[in-house]
Amino acid sequence: MAVAAIVATPAMARAGVPAVSLAPVSATASEADTAAYLRARVADADGRVALAVADYDRALRDAADDPVVAVRAYREALQYGDFALADRAAATLARADVLPSDAPLVMLAAAARAHDRAAAERALTALDTTPLRILSPPLRAYAALEWRGDPDKPLAQPSADAVARRFVAETRALILLARGRGDAGLAALRPLLGNDQSSTDTRIAAARLLIGRGERDRARALLVGDAPPVVALRARVGDRSAAGAEPGLAFGLSWLLTRVASDLALGPPGSLGYTLTQSALRAEPTNDRARLLLAGALAKDAATDRALAVLDAVDPRGIYAAQATAARIQVLADAGRTAEALRLAEPLATGRDADPADVQRLADLYLRLERSRDAAPLHRRLAERAGADWTDWLQYGAALDRAGEWPDARAALERAYALAPDQPLVLNYLGYALTEHGERPAEAQAMLQQAARARPDDPAIADSLGWALFRAGAAQRALPLIERAAAEDPTNPEIGEHLGDIYWRVGRRYEARYAWTAARASAETPSVAQRLTGKISNGL
Repeated sequence: MAVAAIVATPAMARAGVPAVSLAPVSATASEADTAAYLRARVADADGRVALAVADYDRALRDAADDPVVAVRAYREALQYGDFALADRAAATLARADVLPSDAPLVMLAAAARAHDRAAAERALTALDTTPLRILSPPLRAYAALEWRGDPDKPLAQPSADAVARRFVAETRALILLARGRGDAGLAALRPLLGNDQSSTDTRIAAARLLIGRGERDRARALLVGDAPPVVALRARVGDRSAAGAEPGLAFGLSWLLTRVASDLALGPPGSLGYTLTQSALRAEPTNDRARLLLAGALAKDAATDRALAVLDAVDPRGIYAAQATAARIQVLADAGRTAEALRLAEPLATGRDADPADVQRLADLYLRLERSRDAAPLHRRLAERAGADWTDWLQYGAALDRAGEWPDARAALERAYALAPDQPLVLNYLGYALTEHGERPAEAQAMLQQAARARPDDPAIADSLGWALFRAGAAQRALPLIERAAAEDPTNPEIGEHLGDIYWRVGRRYEARYAWTAARASAETPSVAQRLTGKISNGL
């Protein structure tokens, strides 16, 4: 008996599984294969990564030569970190001559961890045939460093690609440090360092190499800035808890892939990001920076439990422990598990010596939960601490305003204005707040016009100025400003609500309800959604 087709069920449709014809196979094998495969697809769509991996594993065992099953198993295995399944699926895809272009990185990570020179060369040769060959020169340099070759040779190849040249320059500097040429390495590294995340990662990598060589003073001098892992490593340079790096392919591959994954992390998660972070961890299992990136991608993919499990693996005594806790709070809050998030965040923000970042995080969480009265005292602590600036007073004023404490809010906002009278964000918030509270309309409008001149393309400022004009009775002058703001920021619920209000006042009732409905779709809090529902039903 043979099975020739599958009918798509609703669960399959949600998972993106089409109704497809299958090559006839034996009934026993096809039923086991199909059931496991479809369960895996549904689990995958629901963000249940562990369950999906288990079922893809079963499906691939029953259909060991099926590239359709194998490619799904390969991707899910990499997302989960099941390298045995990923390797097995990659072997199936290689036999079918459809090996993914990122597979050589997974193979190279295994070879680097095992210090297997022959396997590393095979993986690098395969990498050279893929679009990811941009990574080949740095990786070949680290391989040469490990096996006592000439690391300068692969780095000497000219490239027209600016990104490739950047990776080569960073790698050259790190390898100089690894070879004991500290002065030359630091001279090569300094022009490449800034205040961005990639510079922070590179500083830490360089410091680890220097610590590994016993050059702790140089490492300490390199660790400048207030990024939490930099501060943590700087504090430990003088003691044994600051573990150095062993230069070689495992270190170099793990650093480089984490470096690339960090650049990709601002966008939506994708298969390459998972390959990069998991391969970095395969080569160097202690790479907690890669764990943070992996957890962030999993959280964006709604794989909350798996993201939390990855964060559990971060060394609680390591330099990334504080960031892991912050990430856990964020993951829980984003998943709607606010009680758990608060249980973690609240103890960290109490006490006179609480880290300002922890206080800020709890205040942001309270605002997200519409607990402005709880957030305001936290923002006051931040505003009154030594070193506070206009941003702290602006946030304090905003929290008081949302809590209904307008006189105190106005005072805090005016303090921000006194500290930064030309700052468009301050001008915008204070001008808008004065408009909303019906105070000093001419002054408020002047502030908003000044902000609009400073940032003519900012939709939030255009909306504020338009709203001030509308409140002053100039609806026709206000409408083009707010229409432009809505076109530039169509998912902003406040702008959408303002647009609907003005449409209603000028008699365009259908368009008003359409604008309110669009705004409700992106409303950030239940109270805003409820207010918009009332307008849709009853108008103004």
